[in-house]
Amino acid sequence: MTVRSDKARGDAGGNTGTGDVVVPDDTGVPTGADDGGRGADGPGAEGAAEAGADGTGGAEGGRPLGSRAPRFIRRSRPLHLSWQVAVFLVGLAVVALGVVMLPLPGPGWVVIFLGMGIWATEFVWAQLALRWTRRKVAEAAQKALDPKVRRRNLTLTAIGLVLMAALGGWYLWKYGLVMPWKIHED
Repeated sequence: MTVRSDKARGDAGGNTGTGDVVVPDDTGVPTGADDGGRGADGPGAEGAAEAGADGTGGAEGGRPLGSRAPRFIRRSRPLHLSWQVAVFLVGLAVVALGVVMLPLPGPGWVVIFLGMGIWATEFVWAQLALRWTRRKVAEAAQKALDPKVRRRNLTLTAIGLVLMAALGGWYLWKYGLVMPWKIHED
């Protein structure tokens, strides 16, 4: 199922006849949906509700929320369900690998976000989570460019480096080049 805004479709909303949910741009309330007889609580119903929550109609950056499976897969319910299971399992394996990499050497967070990206090709909740993450990263980057914040971060970094150098100097003065686990005080 795809969620589109009125502006992307070019009319006042309603049932598109293609399985798309049309969300008015001004209210964020779905005006029509062809749910294929699955009912309001069928698969994808939560995506339609969440997509209109911010009034964008789910088309942030021009990309609609919902499955990105090929159309021939989306047409067949059993095939689409099998596709979703496969995407979920592949994403789960990648996320699990990322979690294992967190304490071990390796790019754990990068692999976790890669797994979330795999899930986002099929699941609305993962698309919304990635959009939220991108927005927070962009906000943090903007905040880091603020001159006051940069000055504070540089000052704290300089203080931390001075403290580490002082601690390292004290250790070398007191114990020399001996590893901490080989120090035996008599």
